[in-house]
Amino acid sequence: MNPLCSRCDKIVYPTEKVNCLDKYWHKGCFSCEVCKMTLNMKNYKGFDKKPYCSQHYPKTSFTIVADTPENLRLKQQSKMQSHVLYKEDFERNKGKGFSVVADTPELQRVKKTQDQISNIKYHEDFEKKSQMGGEGSPTNAFGNQGFQPPARSPSYNNVPEPEHSAAAPLPSSGERYRAVYDYAAADEDEVSFADGDLIVDVQQIDEGWMFGRVERTGQQGMLPANYVEAI
Repeated sequence: MNPLCSRCDKIVYPTEKVNCLDKYWHKGCFSCEVCKMTLNMKNYKGFDKKPYCSQHYPKTSFTIVADTPENLRLKQQSKMQSHVLYKEDFERNKGKGFSVVADTPELQRVKKTQDQISNIKYHEDFEKKSQMGGEGSPTNAFGNQGFQPPARSPSYNNVPEPEHSAAAPLPSSGERYRAVYDYAAADEDEVSFADGDLIVDVQQIDEGWMFGRVERTGQQGMLPANYVEAI
């Protein structure tokens, strides 16, 4: 049985049949929905199972459902969540300053270095008071409290002379490192080195920084861990 034309609802015979957009058309009925220009399989554009010419093809928009009740509700909900998060962040950081880089690796490293310096200075003062007041030797004072003083180095106390390190030698990790990049010290407690230099007497500080001595120059200080590799 021959199908009916989707345009004129008349029988479409095989010699004049066009099968397109899941429908059947007469060749003359297969035309643009707007201007009625006759189309063929090469120049038509389908939209909603209807043929259009290039000029009258409906322009689709990505915001066609932006104003539905459900999308409006989701938009309002997202906006409310943003305000709540902003208010929580504001309350949490109120009184702490407005620095947005408070947790960067560099500032964490500086904070940890400052804590170490504070501990060293505290125990230096304790040793001086113990020696002057006869409260006992520093070894006994630390032993009673179960505290092992942190390794000291001239760079922690901003004293550049490396020979002072003999008073409190740094524990060596037993590992040797080789520099894979050049590095120029940015602070007084850091050490400069060149690509290929050997780093010895290494002490790990955190994931990003370590303390060591450049074998070529004899200088020691803090250095970035990602500039060297173990050998």
